[in-house]
Amino acid sequence: MIDTFRSGTSINGIEVPDSVLGRAITEFIRDTESELLFNHSSRVYFFGALAGQQRELIFSSELLYAAAMFHDIGLMPSHSSKNLRFEVDGANAARDFLQSYKVDPSDIEKVWTGIALHTTPGVPEFMHPVIALTIAGVEMDVLGLTYDQYSDAVRDAVVTAFPRTPHFKEDIIQAFYEGIRHKTETTFGNVRLTSYLIKNLIFTKVISALLYADHVGNLDYYLWILNPQVTIIIYISVLPESGFCNNWLFNTIVITVRLFDLTD
Repeated sequence: MIDTFRSGTSINGIEVPDSVLGRAITEFIRDTESELLFNHSSRVYFFGALAGQQRELIFSSELLYAAAMFHDIGLMPSHSSKNLRFEVDGANAARDFLQSYKVDPSDIEKVWTGIALHTTPGVPEFMHPVIALTIAGVEMDVLGLTYDQYSDAVRDAVVTAFPRTPHFKEDIIQAFYEGIRHKTETTFGNVRLTSYLIKNLIFTKVISALLYADHVGNLDYYLWILNPQVTIIIYISVLPESGFCNNWLFNTIVITVRLFDLTD
């Protein structure tokens, strides 16, 4: 991996924190995560910090960096519990790491919350900037929701500094799947659920049966409304007795994947 963080990358004045804590975070995540997740997390930091700059928010770059870099570490086997959401695993790992550097407990709480809520849209944006900007970075890098709010030059600079893999969409789905397949019951209300279902062969059979039976019109409608940014969106009718989705009480759910490729 190119040692990008030591090259002094600066994008619109945003840099990786050059401090004892900042360097320690980089070294720890680089040694723990895959290159795919390390680069993704680095882009999340830059896109989040740039969003903070645009919104004229005041925030600690060190705390945002900690939240961004640790946000997916719960997908790694070394930091994945048997029964907690991967977001909580990541938040706990960040908390333990920051405690070892004597970071103020109130600041640790901000980082913990930013990581724990990074797959829960609609809430973090109303909270502390570190929390709001963590999900902002995630939503930009994976979903492209604020694509037009960044100039071509800025987007290119971030992706050049921390490259995407040639097949990022497929690779990130695989990473999500590998990180949660042993505890899918923890993914309710989690955007990563779809990654598991996509990789599950049973899912293909369920979808085929449902589409044959009904809802083809809805499927076509949703795809037409949301293209081209939606990669997959499927309307599913779930019967409680089917056993699908374990013990969920919902009769209907909508599963979506909005994976945005900045190189498209």
